[in-house]
Amino acid sequence: MIRKNDLSMYNQKIYNGAITREQFMFYELRITAKLICEGMTKDKITELIIQDNLFQYPTEKSIKRMSAACIRRLESMGDKKLIEAIANQPSETAKQICLYAMMKQNRLVWDFMITVIGEKYRVQDLSFGKIDVNTFFARLQEQDVIVASWSDSTVKKIKQVLVKTLVESEYLDSVKATRLNPILLNPILENSIRSNNDDIVLPAFNCFS
Repeated sequence: MIRKNDLSMYNQKIYNGAITREQFMFYELRITAKLICEGMTKDKITELIIQDNLFQYPTEKSIKRMSAACIRRLESMGDKKLIEAIANQPSETAKQICLYAMMKQNRLVWDFMITVIGEKYRVQDLSFGKIDVNTFFARLQEQDVIVASWSDSTVKKIKQVLVKTLVESEYLDSVKATRLNPILLNPILENSIRSNNDDIVLPAFNCFS
């Protein structure tokens, strides 16, 4: 499923199911990005998010955990301009960048977006359904012992999160949608992707130039 020359980040990361907890998190990432842009330290950011319950979570423990998760995800991009864009650009642009951050942090999302969604755009087949997600996981379970060891309930949850992520990033209109939306990659993100030598992800954003 993954060609040898496409393994730029794969040699350093294993598959994990963290997205069952750390999902798309657009609003949380946007709040955190704004605080980073104000020059706050990580500890101060977490302190403020907890103090004002900016994430609107029920417990301090959950707020602290997700604040740390947001900081890690934003830092995974290695590009302050993208953090600033999440904080300040219109939601459509910010959501594209949040998806890229999610891909950078999680090999599973990276793989899915490139090999399933990117391939759909490449061949101009915008149909999408459960079969695409199921086929992706079937192949992954054949190739990777860690994924093969996951319980059925974990795999089911991850599948749901992947589809939900496509909805939240505006690739799908709803979880029941059967066609991908046309995507236009924002130049801010495209420039950073190329600067990061992550050109392999461009098809996931319907970019082939």
